[in-house]
Amino acid sequence: MSNQGESDGELEARLPEGESFSPPESFVEQANVTDESIYEEFEENWPECWERAADLLDWEESYDQVLDDSDAPFYEWFADGKLNASENCLDRHVEDGRGDEVAIEWVGEPTDESRTYTYDELLQEVNEFAAALREQGVEEDDVVTMYMPMIPELPIAMLACARIGAPHSVVFAGFSADALATRMNGADSEHLVTCDGYYRRGDPLNHKDKADEGLDGVDHDVTTVVVDRLGDELDHELGENQLDYDDLVADHEGATVEPVTRDAEDMLFLMYTSGTTGQPKGVKHTTAGYLSYAAWTSHAVLDIKPEDNYWCSADIGWITGHSYIVYGPLALGTTTVMYEGTPDYPDKDRMWQIVDDYDVTQLYTAPTAIRAFMKWGAEYPQQHDLSSLRLLGTVGEPINPRAWKWYYKHIGDESCPVVDTWWQTETGGMMVTTLPGIAEMKPGSAGPPLPGISADVVDMNGSPVEPGEAGYLIVNKPWPGMLRTLYKNDERFINEYWDEYSNPDKDEWVYFPEDGAKLDDDGYITVLGRVDDVINVSGHRLGTMELESAIVGVEGVAEAAVVGGDHEIKGEAVYAYVITEDGVEGGADLREQIVEGVEDAIGPIARPEEIVFSPELPKTRSGKIMRRLLEDIANGDELGNTSTLRNPEIVDDIAGKVGED
Repeated sequence: MSNQGESDGELEARLPEGESFSPPESFVEQANVTDESIYEEFEENWPECWERAADLLDWEESYDQVLDDSDAPFYEWFADGKLNASENCLDRHVEDGRGDEVAIEWVGEPTDESRTYTYDELLQEVNEFAAALREQGVEEDDVVTMYMPMIPELPIAMLACARIGAPHSVVFAGFSADALATRMNGADSEHLVTCDGYYRRGDPLNHKDKADEGLDGVDHDVTTVVVDRLGDELDHELGENQLDYDDLVADHEGATVEPVTRDAEDMLFLMYTSGTTGQPKGVKHTTAGYLSYAAWTSHAVLDIKPEDNYWCSADIGWITGHSYIVYGPLALGTTTVMYEGTPDYPDKDRMWQIVDDYDVTQLYTAPTAIRAFMKWGAEYPQQHDLSSLRLLGTVGEPINPRAWKWYYKHIGDESCPVVDTWWQTETGGMMVTTLPGIAEMKPGSAGPPLPGISADVVDMNGSPVEPGEAGYLIVNKPWPGMLRTLYKNDERFINEYWDEYSNPDKDEWVYFPEDGAKLDDDGYITVLGRVDDVINVSGHRLGTMELESAIVGVEGVAEAAVVGGDHEIKGEAVYAYVITEDGVEGGADLREQIVEGVEDAIGPIARPEEIVFSPELPKTRSGKIMRRLLEDIANGDELGNTSTLRNPEIVDDIAGKVGED
């Protein structure tokens, strides 16, 4: 590792000498994509350029055309092509003689528990469970819901569904019973795969009770398969129409299920995501476009090779886990690492122990986690050999420059490119980021749109803004990984994503992801956060990410969340909720430094109205800050529902501190 005697302050002073960082020559020499002309080639040869993604897959029948845009915005990719996603992730690697190579390295939360699946073994269990699902009456196009934590049976069930042509709908295990019922009702799903429980911070959690409660709210009969994860740690009884996973697999030992031929545009899976109306949206992803795009971005951005030990630390309950734990990596035939537990159990070096033990080559994680690593201190990664790492990535939200630099130094030893990726559930895969073997990296800026992706930053009228000005991120052309529609709701699909800047009369359709952004002179896009994460102070639009980056840039600050609060004169004022680093007191001096930091970075207009120090921020079980509650506190409103928080007690604590100073 690098010289650990160098302080973060010295790094801060040294790194900004240039606003950008070049990828190491050693990385470029071996990178999958290194030719700068790829951007021009994709632009000049669009949409046929996406044949490069399709070529990463095996097809039963070749497609007639790359893009059918005759019914925009209901675009079709690789129309009339036929293939199977499970076959592309498993069979073809086995047939190529690679069956004894590792497909999944699963690490349980208990430190003595792990499982290794070769491609042969994974294919065998997928076949057996696919046969079991068929016996239970699952047919082609039936939606199978999965309500499971990070255990191997989740990707096995996903691939088994893909094998028999049954779309899956994965519901994050941290979601409530009501959320499960809502999604099963919305998908008309009559089949559920779940488990008895799982471990979290050393404790066995009962998951089946929550699943059963959710089933009580489903308005049709459901057949449920239950994985016994906890064994003797938790007794559970199977109810009516409930079956044991291990028994089903044993009953079909050695079974072989021929992969069902699927049309390119057949649905591979549904994923429900939050909507502005409060009703979750069933995002529909199809087989060929999604799988080819997940594979291509895994190849080009994450630089995945078959010999890698690649680790995305997301949860499969989110789109990141679908694209970059399961489908992308397995389509490329690599080893994908799965981890059941949290980053700080049994100690704060847990992630670095896994990197060390499994010789992890790429780490793809969230800025939320990186900020936690910073708060805990560099001594934890220093305890382990991280030299196997070749590339680092971030996903889920914009990363502030200070966190980027910490990650770059303390985890990547300043020798790993960092890909800061912007994308969404709806996009299926990465849209804006640097290609690590080509482009320079700018801390805090995601990068240019990927080759073949046409994106811009516009004002409220849809006109491009000048470099440096804030506006709205839009995507001007379709792409293979895009959602096709919202399940059983084409009208909402158009209203939510295409109406804002589109002109149907001219057949001009523009995808609006509802994110604010800035564009610099080099075409790099800095994502400022959701449009509703923009604070309008006296007519000035301030991105919450921009404000939070300025605050976290202050020495002694570990994490910050910024929201807008009602103000009699300004309309909205800035309220900042701040977590300090260990050993740092949050008092008047630090408060003054934060104000100065914000004013220096953005201007006096951005001066926080109030700065509240707290040991924690209210976060959902997936680690997202619940800004809605912070807005309620700022405005003195009645607090909304806190049941989805992993730390609901912190809300009253924060509310009590507002106005104290």
